[in-house]
Order: sequence, then C-alpha cells, then structure tokens
Amino acid sequence: MSTVSPPPACPAHAPHAPGPPPSPEGDGTGLVSLPGIVGSVDPQAAYRALREDWGNVAKVELEPGVPAWLVMGYRELLTITRQEQIYSRDSRVWRHLYDGVVTPDSGLLPMMGWQPSVIGTDGAEHRRLRKPLDDGIARIDQRRVRRHVEHLCTGLIAEFSERGSADLVTEYATIVPMLSLASLFGLDSIESQELLDALIALFGSAPDSQIGGRHFEQILLETVRERRKAPTDDMTTVFINHPNLRNEAERLQSIVVMISAGNETVTAWISHTLRLMLTDRRFAARLHGGRLGVDDALDEALWRDPPMNNMPARYALHDTELDGRLIQRGDCLILGHAAANDDPAIRREEGDEEWGNRAHLAFSAGPHVCPAQVPARLITRTAVNTALHLLPDMKLSIPAEEVAWRYSPWTRIPVALPAEFSASRIQTRGSW
Repeated sequence: MSTVSPPPACPAHAPHAPGPPPSPEGDGTGLVSLPGIVGSVDPQAAYRALREDWGNVAKVELEPGVPAWLVMGYRELLTITRQEQIYSRDSRVWRHLYDGVVTPDSGLLPMMGWQPSVIGTDGAEHRRLRKPLDDGIARIDQRRVRRHVEHLCTGLIAEFSERGSADLVTEYATIVPMLSLASLFGLDSIESQELLDALIALFGSAPDSQIGGRHFEQILLETVRERRKAPTDDMTTVFINHPNLRNEAERLQSIVVMISAGNETVTAWISHTLRLMLTDRRFAARLHGGRLGVDDALDEALWRDPPMNNMPARYALHDTELDGRLIQRGDCLILGHAAANDDPAIRREEGDEEWGNRAHLAFSAGPHVCPAQVPARLITRTAVNTALHLLPDMKLSIPAEEVAWRYSPWTRIPVALPAEFSASRIQTRGSW
C-alpha cells in the first residue's frame, strides 16, 4: 500500500449552480464525459457505443481533464471488486490526485477523497470498520420500520392527493428515505431537509460539492457530540458506543456513509421504479394485474437503472491488465454497474419476461458489497407499494423523453416526475 499523503484540505469556494450536463462526447479531448452519459436520455445506448469502441474497459472523463477507466464488463467488475491485493479502495494511491491533475477544489473529492471510513480501506481494517455497520443494521426492527415508513408515505401522499397531481420525486421519493433514516438516527425534520440539500450537492460532484459535503458532515458531527452528552436509543448512539470505532472521526464517517449512501440510493430506487410504472405499459400492466410482484418490480428497476449507475472507485496498486487494457499503478477505475448489467455476456433478450432475477450488480460485489440491502429494500418496497395502492391510476404528466436528470457522474435521479391521478382525500392516523 502506498504511503502517499492525502491532498491538503480543499479551500472553500463560492456556491455554483451547475448547468446542463456536458455532452457524452466530452470537451474535445476525445474522452467521453461520464456525467454526460448518466444525464443523457438513453445511457445504455451510450454505454453500448463505448463498448463497441473500447471493449469492456473504456477510458472516460470524470470532469474536464480528469480521466478514469470505466469498467463495463460483468466479469471484469467482479474481478476488480474481489481482488483487493490489486485494486484498492484507498484513493491516496490515485496518481492523478497526488500529481495535481485533480485540483484541491475539485467537485470529485467529496465522493473520491480519502476519509477514515469503511469506504477507503481494505482487508483487516475494512473488516474492523464494516462490523459497526453490519451490527447496527442487524439491530433494526424491520416491522417497526415498515410501519413507520408506511405511515410516513401515507401522510406524504395525503398532503397532495386532493390536488390530483404531484411531483413524485421532490414531494415523495426524496423525502421518504431521508425521513426514514433520520428517524433511525434521531434527527428531526429540519435537520433532515438540511442533510438532503447538502447530499444533492455532494453527489452531484459539481463545483458546489465540497460545500455540500462540509455542511453534511457538520450537521452529523453536532448530532454525534450531542449524543455523547445525552445518549438515546437510536443508531447514532449505537455507533458512538461500538468498540470498533476508536475516535470521533471514525464514528462520524460511519454515520456519514450510512445516511449518505442509504438516502441517495433509495431515492434513486424509488424514483426509477415509479418511473417504470409511469412509462412502461407492459411493466405497469403486469404490476397492476398482479402478475408481477413488487419485489420483482424493484429488481427490474435495479437491472435497468441501478441506484449507483457508476460507483467510485478502485485504484490499481500495480501495473496490470484488464480486458486487454494496460492499467497503470495509481489509475482510477470506476465500477460501471449499469453498463455491467447490460453486458452482452449476460444480457437478457429483448422481451424476456423472467423478471425478478437478482444476479444484477446494483449492490456491487466483493468485500465492499452494500451492507444495507435489506433495509433499503424494505423502505423502497413500502414506498412503492403505498403509492401503487393509494394512487392506482397515476400517469406521467409529460412525455417520458422529457424527464430531466440531476447532474452527477454517479447516480441517475430524475429532477422531477410530474404525475396526475384521481383527486381523493386520504385518511391518516395521527402525526407522521
């Protein structure tokens, strides 16, 4: 393992509202822009074009002037996730970082800069930091969470049901996971909204990403310090007291990982499943007709548009070769989950109705496979099922091709899903 020091702390900079995603053709360097692909109308078409030119390992651009390898092959992705001795999670070996190609104010750093967390470690150190996450998730009372999420979803839908219209992203899909996670960690609704705004910036990896990342961590740091003074029965207190977490930084980063990854991915999962219900008639007919179970529908969404379309990152510890490409020591490799799900070696035939297959790589693989698959599915299933039950005739208010996407190289989340449905008054019980 390299002992290269991490870059200096990144200076603050003015907030910036990113414009439209760059085109997939990039900025003239000849490399395709990864944010451009994720934000395009048909990412799979772009991934297929890349595969035709490069094979299963393609060089792309993460931001102007910053190259990386996008791993699009199913088998190749399994290779790099399972071989920690060659492909590390520690970004301190990223040669473009210590060579200055990635600037200190880069919007990539909140997602890719090294932190003392489970994300940036391998081997025994990773297992030490992973155990608090596994133990915390094992403590979750699934029945209680399901009831809470169902009550929350019903309350949210009741707020807009009498209008007969709603944006199912901003009024539903983005709120459900954050409030659900906030409840587990003892955060109130105001803190939840602040966290959500910060996370949208962080995952965008645009110029305002570092500001979002700092604000996100500051909110959680204050919560950690409050719980140390006054412990309660919540997940924050569980992490504070876990013997594997040795200091405040490790406790904070463990909570950061749980909330940030959980919120963004569940938001995407809910959004994509609802989008399929609104735009794919065959999918919707099978779901409404009871021929497709909700869990099967959730897995179909994972096949087509996994929550993390692309996952940062692995870094080569040695010169090596992958699918015929020379990978240099210190090169960055991005896990192309969406492209790997569409790999011709495992791609399902058009019209294949054997939905529900869980061989997708939406949760990645290897030692860093997502630890929160069960609660993520529980929250997503409850949100989708509740919407399906309470808004059975909902339809998209705009043409499907006009759905716009948040700027991000990593996650593919609609900016909005405007929907119409029969206006009705929904009864709720108590406060949610």
